[in-house]
Amino acid sequence: MKIGVPNEIKDREFRVGLTPAAVETLTLRSHQVFIETNAGLGSGFSDAEYVQAGATIVNTAQEIYSQEMVVKVKEPLPSEYELLHPNLILFTYLHLAADRQLTEALMKSEATCIAYETVQLDNGQLPLLVPMSIIAGRLSVQFGAHYLTKQQGGSGVLLGGIPGVKSGHVVVIGGGVVGTEAARMAIGLGARVTILDVNLHRLGELESLFGSRVQLLYSNSSNIAESVKDADLVIGAVLITGKRAPTLVKRELVKTMRSRSVIVDVAVDQGGCIETVRTTSHTNPVYSEEGVLHYGVPNMPGAVPWTATQALVNATLPYICALADFGLEALNRDRNLAKGVNIQNGKIVYGAVAEAFPDLA
Repeated sequence: MKIGVPNEIKDREFRVGLTPAAVETLTLRSHQVFIETNAGLGSGFSDAEYVQAGATIVNTAQEIYSQEMVVKVKEPLPSEYELLHPNLILFTYLHLAADRQLTEALMKSEATCIAYETVQLDNGQLPLLVPMSIIAGRLSVQFGAHYLTKQQGGSGVLLGGIPGVKSGHVVVIGGGVVGTEAARMAIGLGARVTILDVNLHRLGELESLFGSRVQLLYSNSSNIAESVKDADLVIGAVLITGKRAPTLVKRELVKTMRSRSVIVDVAVDQGGCIETVRTTSHTNPVYSEEGVLHYGVPNMPGAVPWTATQALVNATLPYICALADFGLEALNRDRNLAKGVNIQNGKIVYGAVAEAFPDLA
C-alpha cells in the first residue's frame, strides 16, 4: 500500500503521524511511505532519517493525499478538505461529534474515515486515545499551575503551598485516564485534590490507587457546585466515547469561583464539559470569562511532540500495519479497528456521531 504522512497544519501542532522506526517497519512489509518534507522536524525527526528508513520525501500535501492511506495526528482543516477523495483511507483523530463542518466535509469526500479515538477493545478501553490522555492529563496540571501565577494573570496561588500556608485546591471532574493522571500530578505538587466521577466502581479503584491523598466524590450537581466554588484549578476530564461531552459546570457556577482561578477543559475537543469554555490554540491559549482564566487548547499533547509522537505511534502502528496489509478487509478481520470507522461511502456509520447530527445521518 502507498501511505502518505502530511505536515500537521493545526496551530503549533508539532506531532507527526509516523516515526522513522515505524516507516522502517512498514517498508520492510513492502509498503511505500511518502513523507511531506519537514513533517517530522517538530518531533525531532529529519527528512534524512525518514529516507534512511525507506520513505520517499515529497514537497506538497497534494502528493501525500493522492496516496491510498493518509496517516496523521489531527483532523483535516478546511484547506485540506479538497484533497480528500473516495479511494482514501484517512486514519487520524477526528472528534466529529463536536465538529459539524468537518463531518460534512468528510461525508462529501466519500473517503473511509477512521478515528483513533473510537477504536475500542472488547473491554471498553480506547487503546489509541489512552497515551494522549495520559499526556493531556499530566499537562493539564502543569499548564494550570503556570496560569495560576500572577504574571500570567492568575490568582498567584502556589498549588503545593508551603508550611504555614494552605495548598491550592485542584478539582478534577472525571476519574478516567485524564483525570487520574491530572490527580497524580497535582498530588505530586502537594495540592489538595478532589476527584468527581459517576462510576462508583471507578471511585473505589481510585481510592485503592490514591488512598487518603484525594477526596473522592460522586459526581452530582451538588458535589460539583460545592467543589468548584472552592477550587483554584478546575480540570474538565469527562469522556463519553465518541459523543459530545456533557455540560457539567454551568456559567452560573463559574461566576461563583474565586477571581483569577483557572479552568483547563481537556474535554474541549469533544465540545467541553464547562459551559464557558471555548476552543483556543497554543498561540493564544487562555482568555478570561466571568473573572476566571480558561484554557481550551484541544491538542495539548502537541506541546510535547518528542514524547507524544512516539507514544502515539507505539499505539497506532499495529493498526496501521493491518490496514496497509489488508486494506479495508482489515475492518472485517478486527472488530476493534472496525469500531474506529466514523464515515464511509459518504455516510455516518458511527452511532454517537449520528446522534450528534441526526439530520446528516
